[in-house]
Amino acid sequence: MMRLLVIAVVLALACRMLLGKWPWDYLQTRSDGRQRLGRARRLLGVGRKASRSEIREAHRRMAAILHPDRGGSTAKLAEVNAARDLLLARLPADNISHEPPESPQ
Repeated sequence: MMRLLVIAVVLALACRMLLGKWPWDYLQTRSDGRQRLGRARRLLGVGRKASRSEIREAHRRMAAILHPDRGGSTAKLAEVNAARDLLLARLPADNISHEPPESPQ
């Protein structure tokens, strides 16, 4: 019995060292909203604490790459637009007032 306990502890530590997470962390499911936020961040390539200007800049970069006029697809561009909208909607309200308004192009 003691041998099984030692093996379990060693496996848990190995999992933590190799994969960066404890084994029981893989048992938790993320909520749908958190999954969408994570996917939107990955799609735009921004971090959790990205500012409004960082999100906009990342969106411009991705939109330029994926625009249908440049060989991209409308579906992918729609995904990028939805990711931008989701991330901007989740920003705290006080983040809005600290940045100058965007100039029209």
